[in-house]
Amino acid sequence: MDLTTIKNEMLKKLENAQNAEILGAINALPKFDCEVSFGDAISAKFDANEEQMEQIRQIALSLKPWRKGPFALNELFIDSEWQSFIKFNLLRGHIDLAGKNVADVGCNNGYYMYRMLGLGARSVTGFDPSALFYLQFLFLQHFMRAQAIFEPLGVEHLPFYGAKFDTIFCLGVIYHRSDPISMLKQLKSALNSGGEVILDTMYIDMDGDFALTPKGGYSKISNIYFVPTIGALSNWCERAKFKNFEILETKQTDFNEQRKTEWIDGQSLENFLNPKNPNLTIEGYPAPKRVYVKISL
Repeated sequence: MDLTTIKNEMLKKLENAQNAEILGAINALPKFDCEVSFGDAISAKFDANEEQMEQIRQIALSLKPWRKGPFALNELFIDSEWQSFIKFNLLRGHIDLAGKNVADVGCNNGYYMYRMLGLGARSVTGFDPSALFYLQFLFLQHFMRAQAIFEPLGVEHLPFYGAKFDTIFCLGVIYHRSDPISMLKQLKSALNSGGEVILDTMYIDMDGDFALTPKGGYSKISNIYFVPTIGALSNWCERAKFKNFEILETKQTDFNEQRKTEWIDGQSLENFLNPKNPNLTIEGYPAPKRVYVKISL
């Protein structure tokens, strides 16, 4: 598989008029000397005048919707739909990234990549085929200038990427794949010996080895194929030849973690649940819960 051609095809999306204008505006910003912090809010502090801050604000607005975050650029606070630090802080007690080569598959705009660097990862490589998320990352990197690589590729390209990783994060991806066992094998192919995958998925909180296959959508998300029980998820991992399956945490998604802000267009969790019973989705399925697992070779 020619990954260079695949990446170039994705990067061509940046050549359309809207994306090219945004990219041009990012490149035209001054090179600020930034003091950065990779805490709950990924932040950068720098000297900028009022006109420059307005330019930065307009670029950030043009990059909506901001799903993952938050980010703070001086006093400009990008209040993303997801308070992503809730998920990361849930996981951080279960992971040791010091000196490791790490991948984030489905990295979105890079929020988790910055958090991984903050925990001492040797290198972090993100994979995501979205042109919008790539532009958001380029915008953030103008200030953060972190040792992070964004590859405009999907999980299906991992077996051909060449490099392998000690830890792979794959958060909120598997239910978007029509063949979850193949996806797990693709992750496995990119692990170093003794490597591990940190995986999360929405799950059905019931006993048994089965998966929900929503007819039209789940929580108004159309590209969800399977929502497994934990038993079914464990079976998928076993069939993909992972030897160890460890449940780290479970959590129901709530209105504090995911909510509508001025930095997204459209709806959020409150619109995805049954207004008379928040334990059900708008379609009548069990409301989203997430399980976080560590699987290893």
